[in-house]
Amino acid sequence: MTSDQRRQAILRAVRAAESPITATQLAANFGVSRQVIVQDIALLRAQGQDIIATPRGYMVPRAPLIGKVRRVITCCHGPERTGEELDILTRNRVSVIDVIIEHPLYGEYRAMLLLRTPADAQDFTRRLGDAEPLSTLTGGVHLHTLESATRQDMDSAIRALREAGILSEG
Repeated sequence: MTSDQRRQAILRAVRAAESPITATQLAANFGVSRQVIVQDIALLRAQGQDIIATPRGYMVPRAPLIGKVRRVITCCHGPERTGEELDILTRNRVSVIDVIIEHPLYGEYRAMLLLRTPADAQDFTRRLGDAEPLSTLTGGVHLHTLESATRQDMDSAIRALREAGILSEG
């Protein structure tokens, strides 16, 4: 298989995957190193392919389903409450699409999270380990794009964040 053929096969695999697929998984599937996969993904992106990197692997974004409720919220808390925040959202059937900070020098930073279940939130929090979340760069202030199937689920999650003192409304 040539490198071009491998890149096209990688693109097909990422598009077909129901959930994000890691570079390590792709490397095993194609018999190359993880670094080769990272380079192939970079080349595919440079060719205009819409592949995003999430903490759980690569994926092609899918359009939100019609009728989904989307909202951007602002939160403020220390890194020790990250797990609590994500748990509140996912327990209320709200997906955390991304985290956004506004850096005073560099502008907007956005990281795709795509956390849909409490298990996703727990896995993210576990993998965070000793790393600092982006919000430490902004004194704990950060935004999330959220998505839910119903307005009631979204309202419930927002209310729970407010009650926990995590939601920033000022």
